[in-house]
Amino acid sequence: MLQENKRIKSANYVRNFEKIFACPICHASMKVSEQKSLICLNHHTFDFAKQGYINLTTSSGKTKYGKDLFEARRKLITECAFFEPLHHAITNALEKYIVKTKESISILDTGCGEGSHLSAICDFVCANLVERVIGVGIDISKEGIMIAAKSYTDKIWAVANLANTPFMNQQFDVILNILSPSNYAEFNRLLKPNGLVIKVVPQSGYLKELRHLFYKTDKQNYSNAAIVERFKERYQFVDHVRLTYTRSLNESSIKLLVNMTPLSWATTEEQVTSFVKANSMKITVDLDVLIGKH
Repeated sequence: MLQENKRIKSANYVRNFEKIFACPICHASMKVSEQKSLICLNHHTFDFAKQGYINLTTSSGKTKYGKDLFEARRKLITECAFFEPLHHAITNALEKYIVKTKESISILDTGCGEGSHLSAICDFVCANLVERVIGVGIDISKEGIMIAAKSYTDKIWAVANLANTPFMNQQFDVILNILSPSNYAEFNRLLKPNGLVIKVVPQSGYLKELRHLFYKTDKQNYSNAAIVERFKERYQFVDHVRLTYTRSLNESSIKLLVNMTPLSWATTEEQVTSFVKANSMKITVDLDVLIGKH
């Protein structure tokens, strides 16, 4: 019964915003039907899952990102405040560049994973800036979206392909793209006039302690200058925030970090075990926050 209530609650919530959806098959408008499905005018049907999300992909896509990775990321974000300065930086950008002219805003998080970034940012915005925030998270990983739907209510969570997002044109005030691939053609299609794209990319010092231990070299440090230049070519460049800070993690938090990052995929079990057994460690977060206007 609890799972059924979750499905029904999500369907009823999505009904309030069904006009934003476009069928991923034929691009027709869509409506919620019988508290269980999203159906387009040409009768293509997508059912709400028992966890409350909806799968709007037209083919099965598999990723290397599994349930353990997303659970570790959720705990690191929610219990250890690992990315809290990033959430504040994004909220500050919204206040400075878009919220002051609006009573409500719609935010799409592309590559949202298990949804913790979007949830935290929506909470900050709703508590301090505007009365209503419409938060929509999409990811190609069903495992991530499933955790998002289980963990965070009053959001729209969908498994979706970034190359064919299931939304009508010009539906979002803000698009978040946090440490994930971009599709600028889709972003431009989805943004409202004067909408913002906020893209977060790693800088050279990001998780450098892991890189040094796992790779024994500084060659894993890198430049994202090409990514920044491409972003500037696509958008009116509004702002660029370099965000660098450290977080002190205990042994359990270090284990979460290792499980969260793909950096550990190419390492030996002995390396991972040695790193995790550290009693505590300071970890560097080094990010570029790129803010552009469409």
